[in-house]
Amino acid sequence: MPRKYNTQKKLHVKKGDTVLVIAGNDKGKRGRVLFVYPKTDRVLVEGINMRTHHEKPTQENPQGGRMKREASIHLSNVMVIDPTTDEPTRIGRKRIEEDGGGRWVRYAKTSGEIIDK
Repeated sequence: MPRKYNTQKKLHVKKGDTVLVIAGNDKGKRGRVLFVYPKTDRVLVEGINMRTHHEKPTQENPQGGRMKREASIHLSNVMVIDPTTDEPTRIGRKRIEEDGGGRWVRYAKTSGEIIDK
């Protein structure tokens, strides 16, 4: 039976994370996540998957021309960088109990360090 109420996808990356590209033309490069597209399972990473985009002349750019721009890549092609060891890691989720209740946080599987502050 499909979910009725909480239909939000739980992804292993968030905006602002540093990730390592593990597949594709930019394999081995690191970058910061600019946008996450949960519906299509894609992420936009700074400086990764650069494509040429032809722009019309505008008031801000009167010359127009060919501009390099990032294109999105699939979520499965990136791994989050562990902040303590500076190595790529898989992500787990665990519940932390606090004063008024609890919340779910992401943690690095290799070191056990909590990624969400």
